[in-house]
Amino acid sequence: MVGNDMDPRVSVGLIGLGTVGTGVAKILLENADLIAKRVGTSIDLVRIADLDIQKDREIHLPPGMLTTDANALLHDPSIDVVVELVGGYDAAKRFILTAFDQGKHVVTANKALLAVHGEEIYHAAIRTGCDLGFEASVGGGIPIIRALTEGLAANHLSSIFGIMNGTSNYILTRMTEEGKGFQEVLELAKSAGYAEADPTLDVEGGDAAHKLAILINLAFGTAVHIKEVYTEGIAHLSTLDFAFAREFGFTIKLLGIAKHHEEEVEARVHPTLLPSASPLAKVSGVYNAIHLVGDAVGDVVFYGKGAGSLPTASAVVSDIIDIARNKRRGVSGRVPPTSFQWTQRMPLRIRPIEEITSMYYLRFTVVDRPGVLSAIAGVLGEHEISIASVLQKGREEGQAVPLVVMTHRSSERAVQTALDVINRMPVVLEKTILLRIEGAEESPLMKEDH
Repeated sequence: MVGNDMDPRVSVGLIGLGTVGTGVAKILLENADLIAKRVGTSIDLVRIADLDIQKDREIHLPPGMLTTDANALLHDPSIDVVVELVGGYDAAKRFILTAFDQGKHVVTANKALLAVHGEEIYHAAIRTGCDLGFEASVGGGIPIIRALTEGLAANHLSSIFGIMNGTSNYILTRMTEEGKGFQEVLELAKSAGYAEADPTLDVEGGDAAHKLAILINLAFGTAVHIKEVYTEGIAHLSTLDFAFAREFGFTIKLLGIAKHHEEEVEARVHPTLLPSASPLAKVSGVYNAIHLVGDAVGDVVFYGKGAGSLPTASAVVSDIIDIARNKRRGVSGRVPPTSFQWTQRMPLRIRPIEEITSMYYLRFTVVDRPGVLSAIAGVLGEHEISIASVLQKGREEGQAVPLVVMTHRSSERAVQTALDVINRMPVVLEKTILLRIEGAEESPLMKEDH
């Protein structure tokens, strides 16, 4: 669908008046004059559909704007842009596809939907000639989507490293700084409003995996389904791991990691040890940060609030503004929703986690007796895993003690195979904790025994 300069006004219909939807309405209404000055035309919020139109959302809306009939909004010929903020899969997908079929542009913040059904939605946008904006789906107010589709479009991108979930980063920050356990900090996060009543999607890495899948599509020009992203959460981490990480000069972060290897891509989300001096290690609280590496631009880091009503709403409105500017000039589809032209995208193999190589932090819980370290080192050596550093805290002989081994770069398959053997040893009392390490190749601690 293309716009008409004779009728430059842009009319917006909003489906979903929750936390983010309320923020969108607030920005569109309160900043209307500023937006019109920047766009060259007014952007009018004309209809809002929500299941509950009686709830007080502490925002003044003009009479008649609210409705419970999303279908009427979708078929209203006066509406140019539909904003979907209901979340979930079935209803949201139906709303978006119907909007496209009605010739309307769409803006969404629905990362889960795009991670699972993105290909169908992207293709629908292209088929109908409509624009699709989803800046708010990754990183809240951080303009990472536009950076990938426009600002860095001239670059071959080699890697993505990102703190993409504010809830988990808040928990890890407090565990790092205060030495509290996971469950205690999780309850604090809930009471502070930073964690949902059911925080599973955040703390088990699912939310970050959704976002990583979207970024991989844009950065490398290949579709990736959420099931292909290796995902591991933070609930198993102990206060011991944070203490040992600090002693080695590292900080633990939940990272989304993607690396491009010719015709393959690594796609993984897991707790990761980073050198404490690195930029991502310093990102604290509910903030997000995404580090990209391009062949022309080099290293670029995007930092900001990854969630919240107004930061996320800011990203939604930025998409509406972009569509309004296109409409004013009578164009659409200027930037493909997948960043690459649809016919120029190539399927890349998603490398299984067993095939990656990494440096590793291994925390064994063992009986404190002579020969334990040499026995474990022997098994690691048999699997060609080289030890970079060792830290052992001794107690009374015969008691359980932690033994930490940091390895040089090894294959995941070799490490997991060695741990299968080690975990069956009578002197090993608990399942070994494995954490992967990134960015530490030049660390002195990884070059000699500690």
